Amino acid sequence: MIEILAQTDDYIAVNKPADMLVHRTWLSCGETVFLLQTLRDQLGRHVFPVHRLDRPTSGIMLFALHREAAQYFTGQFGSRLVRKTYLAIARGWTDDAGCIDYPLKEQLDKIADQHADGDKPAQAACTEYRTLARSELPIVSTPRYATSRYSLLRLMPHTGRKHQIRRHLKHIFHPIVGDTTHGDLRQNRAIHQFYGNTRLLLHAESLQFTDPQQREIHIAAPTDAAWRQVQAALFPEYAAQE
Repeated sequence: MIEILAQTDDYIAVNKPADMLVHRTWLSCGETVFLLQTLRDQLGRHVFPVHRLDRPTSGIMLFALHREAAQYFTGQFGSRLVRKTYLAIARGWTDDAGCIDYPLKEQLDKIADQHADGDKPAQAACTEYRTLARSELPIVSTPRYATSRYSLLRLMPHTGRKHQIRRHLKHIFHPIVGDTTHGDLRQNRAIHQFYGNTRLLLHAESLQFTDPQQREIHIAAPTDAAWRQVQAALFPEYAAQE
């Protein structure tokens, strides 16, 4: 069962599990479980996706429940009127707060049109972040150091480029733990060895938007058990405050 966070006549917000594809793509060869179809079967009605969330990312996703609402919310996301927050656990100690303002080249799928323009200029991309907690533990990911450092971050992307948060954190040399594409593979192996983690530690925490009735809505999604296990191990003092 998919966890439902909120539902009205216009939309439904759910907590997407990590490593679940939203719908069928070229990546889905051999897979039979997709969030879109699972949610349709659970509700017994059509739902309409209005924004994206990477397969390995967990957290809040909004679906419209009819075509007029889908058009409305697609416009809200396209106009950057929806405020989004994410949580991430990254390698190293980040600054207390900052804004990563770094343009990103468009990332094409492996089966993208062969005639696509690969020389298009990078697009503006901005991610604001705040460090919630830091830790240093005797976890050896490289023979050069006897400890490893980690930061727990809350991130607010102001644009919506593909893999933006993952690419931005890699750009400032603080990749997300568990990121097999943009991350530190040695660090990923160390966290797996010590804590059994196999997921990307990136979670879509909340959405804030104006609904079709012009009401201000704020919805948050709790993290899953795998996330909480790693967070409690790396940041026990912060976990105790929650």
